[in-house]
Amino acid sequence: MDVDEVMAHLRTTASRLGLAMGRRKMTYNSRLAQEVGLWAETRGRGHQFHMEAFKAYFVDGKNIAERQVLLDLIKGADLDPREGASIIDQRRFSAAVDADWELSKKAGITAVPTFRLGLDKLVGAQPYEVLARLVEKHRINGR
Repeated sequence: MDVDEVMAHLRTTASRLGLAMGRRKMTYNSRLAQEVGLWAETRGRGHQFHMEAFKAYFVDGKNIAERQVLLDLIKGADLDPREGASIIDQRRFSAAVDADWELSKKAGITAVPTFRLGLDKLVGAQPYEVLARLVEKHRINGR
């Protein structure tokens, strides 16, 4: 895989979608951030946390596997930092992320985002028009 080519494609897609995209040089493990994200969802702050994590990772190039980075994201999403620290330290959402990964594996999902309707699957960020055609196809076919 040509990392520079992939990153150029991501920057082009992000620009087309109006999303900020930095020039990060490293890829970091997002597992712990996924666990914190599930917790944030239970607190009604999932969207805020995920937007904070997106910016930290894709715009600022931060390592979202680091405890302090996650604590900063938790604060940025207006979540309780003490409870967040406990979630991180005790890995309370590890089993839930394992279950999500297993479900994805069974569904043949290997990348994010992946959009599935019926037997059709779109992988990667897609323009609105492509997603609309997929939905329309399934609306017309009654699937």
